[in-house]
Amino acid sequence: MKVVFRVDASARMGSGHLMRCMTLAEALRERGAQLQFICREHAGNLIALLQQKAFPVTVLPAPVINDTVSGEGYTAWLGATEAEDAEQTIKALDGEMPDWLVVDHYGIDMGWEKRLRPHAVKLLVIDDLANRHHDCDILLDQNYSEESEQRYASFVPPLCKVLLGPRFALLRKEFKVIRERLEPRAHNLKKILVFFTAGDDQGETLKAMQGIELFGKAEYVDVVVGRSNPENSEIRQKCDECHWGYHCQIDYMPKLIAQADLVIGAGGSSNWERCALGVPALVVILAENQAPIAQALGRASVVYNLGWGRDLQAVDYANVLTTLNHDCLAAMSEKALALVDAKGAERMADELLAA
Repeated sequence: MKVVFRVDASARMGSGHLMRCMTLAEALRERGAQLQFICREHAGNLIALLQQKAFPVTVLPAPVINDTVSGEGYTAWLGATEAEDAEQTIKALDGEMPDWLVVDHYGIDMGWEKRLRPHAVKLLVIDDLANRHHDCDILLDQNYSEESEQRYASFVPPLCKVLLGPRFALLRKEFKVIRERLEPRAHNLKKILVFFTAGDDQGETLKAMQGIELFGKAEYVDVVVGRSNPENSEIRQKCDECHWGYHCQIDYMPKLIAQADLVIGAGGSSNWERCALGVPALVVILAENQAPIAQALGRASVVYNLGWGRDLQAVDYANVLTTLNHDCLAAMSEKALALVDAKGAERMADELLAA
């Protein structure tokens, strides 16, 4: 079986799109599938992560139009017009018709998908915005939502199979392995992990570190950043001053999460990594697409939602940390474990193989 991924490999939203597709690709590769990735060469892209994992990658030309946008102007994120991107993707297929074309890109909608329909047997769309129409056979939204299937009722064809919720969260197999070996938690705040994104964290890592320092009761802190974080030198210096752990562009995140008593991070796909290992979290919203997830998880008491990062100061982190007692941490941990079982990638791989 041949599976092709057209995925956003830019760093503007961290590495969420790319990592979830890589995770699904790994599960498919273990089942004997032939794989190909198609990504555009945006500035600061994360294509090297694919190459490190030995995935074949076809790189589309660097953007010819301005792709620096804010809010929900996602159509500009393609770095080309929809028609141009579709034609370049068709050319990248080189006459082959994959069994599945997997699309994970906020700048792609039904128009692009219709152009690619004759060039793939079936289409899987990975989305979490529920803000545009799709022409696909399966739609996956791994995020938690109180609206359930109603979110996509008017956005997909009648025969489209809609797979929703953290049951399908695309997590690396390491999370399942570590989950099976988890020791009982003490539910204290001795060890804290800070990780927001592999891209630009909008200054939140330093702010959270300052808040932990004000809190003053953590025995050790691990701080994880990506190479493209503009404040890396300051973050590293702060870690050195406080004798904390500094980790840049790592591949052992599951281990660090499992060892933490609490994670402070963004409200994106990292939610499911933390939940799978039962780690309580303070969640900060860094982008529009993270807001409904963080808010819903907060209302369900799965995480503590701090709200938008732009509204936070270091003292806000410190104040919340002082309120987290044993019972609060234990309750979050229990609800997190119940929400995500770390088998989503296996489920999705089996879905594609069976279809």
